Amino acid sequence: MATVASGALVNLEELVPPSPHFNHGTSLRVTGKLQKYDVETAIAVIVDGNASLKVDTQHLNLNLRIGSIFQFIGELLLEPNHEAILKARVGRNMDGMDLNLYRQTLQLLRDFQAGR
Repeated sequence: MATVASGALVNLEELVPPSPHFNHGTSLRVTGKLQKYDVETAIAVIVDGNASLKVDTQHLNLNLRIGSIFQFIGELLLEPNHEAILKARVGRNMDGMDLNLYRQTLQLLRDFQAGR
């Protein structure tokens, strides 16, 4: 039985080359505000600050509302033009979460893990 990798916690702004997370097939956990959603293609776009990411939601049973905060776990796929899309296997609504506090907490977690 194949194991599924846990999604590495990343900010959308980190998903650019030469980030170690910007690799085809990398398992990621991303959080952002839903900016747009195409029902026909099941492609969502989430944003956080100045960064955005396309998310393929075709395997999810999720009520996607524009303006809501969502977290997705899945694998990053890089298209030939180096455009990234996350093929989501899990998604959840995170409305009520403070994204600034989330980013600060993520940085504190990284600092702690680096100090071990």
